[in-house]
Amino acid sequence: MSERSFVRLEHDGPISTLTIDRQDKLNALNAQVVAEILDAATEVRTRRGVRALIVTGAGEKAFIAGADIAGMKDMRLEQARSFAQAGHSALYALEALPVPVIAAVNGFALGGGTEVALA
Repeated sequence: MSERSFVRLEHDGPISTLTIDRQDKLNALNAQVVAEILDAATEVRTRRGVRALIVTGAGEKAFIAGADIAGMKDMRLEQARSFAQAGHSALYALEALPVPVIAAVNGFALGGGTEVALA
């Protein structure tokens, strides 16, 4: 388990909850958030006794408002490609978990937020 700034992973018995907490940006996905989702999914996969994972967004306005477009505007082609690939890896890690993953959608779920909910 590593230190995370924007993703909280809490365990309550057999239920784990992954919360995206970047409320000032409507929980938008940037490279750090995507990496933290992957890290949290890896922790859930290796933690004994987890029977389900709930994924949600902090606050009441947005589950995840999609990718952080402001953070992407200055990316070069290779950086954008790397960001997209990292996003795919994080979503696949959620999809591939051996336990049910439940999206508790609490507000906007746009673009990448919808993809997270579907994963």
